[in-house]
Amino acid sequence: MRSITVARRLYTPAAMSRDHRKLRVFDLADDLVLEVYRITGSFPLEERYGLQAQLRRAILSAATNIVEGCARKTEKDFANFINVATGSAAESRYLVDVSIRLGFLTVARHQATLERLDQLVAQLKALGNSLEHQS
Repeated sequence: MRSITVARRLYTPAAMSRDHRKLRVFDLADDLVLEVYRITGSFPLEERYGLQAQLRRAILSAATNIVEGCARKTEKDFANFINVATGSAAESRYLVDVSIRLGFLTVARHQATLERLDQLVAQLKALGNSLEHQS
C-alpha cells in the first residue's frame, strides 16, 4: 500500500502533462547519470570499452527510457518504458557493486552511489506499480 501512495506523489495523471522534467524520479535518474560519469572517469583505461561503458550505458538507459516513456501516447506504453528504466537502474546497481569488488571505487563513493541507485529503483517500481493499478 505504501508504494502506491509514494507512486501517486511521483506521478498523478490529472495533474501532469507527462513532461519528464516534472518527475522527481527523472531528476534522480538525471543526477545519477552525471554522478556515474564522474565516478567512472577514474576507471582504468582498459575498462573504457568494458565496465565503464556498460555502467554509463545502463544509467543513461534508465534516464532516457523515462524521457521516451513520457513522450508516448498511451499509459501502457509509458508503463512499459518505466519497466525498462527499472531494469536499467537495477543493472546499474549491480555494475557499481562489481566496480567496488574490482577496486575501481572507494567504499564511501560506492555506498553513496548505491543508496541513490536503490532510491531510483524503488521510485521506478512505485511508479510502475501505480501505472499498472490505473490500467
